[in-house]
Amino acid sequence: MTRNKLLALAGIAAAAALIGAQPPSVLAQATPGIWEVTGAPGVKAPVRQCVSDVTALARFEHRAQHCSAKVTRDDGSSMVVDYSCGSAGFGRSQVQLITPRSLRIETQGISQQLPFNYVLQVRRIGDCQMQAAAQHH
Repeated sequence: MTRNKLLALAGIAAAAALIGAQPPSVLAQATPGIWEVTGAPGVKAPVRQCVSDVTALARFEHRAQHCSAKVTRDDGSSMVVDYSCGSAGFGRSQVQLITPRSLRIETQGISQQLPFNYVLQVRRIGDCQMQAAAQHH
């Protein structure tokens, strides 16, 4: 193979890697920050958490686990994510973009060897606080 062909193939591979690294189009409009989650099982009050990676909201049931995820459908206004967390379980979530600050997530799967199935309403309510307090200690 000539040097030019090798460079062209390397460029194509690099472009494909960049495309694969982009967030799903549904979540590309949503930004990190404090997100309020309503509908979590067993919790009456909304759950508020600082989210640095918005795609993690699709794995809400397994948010404390290390999981691998694959977007199996992304049509711009909704997406489906299948994920696996090893022995901790697995799940499938459908994420619907209502606005860039509001999502609806239908999720189901197995967690701690038990089935789960619920719907979350998720909305961005602000920016995460900088860890200024930690810098003062």
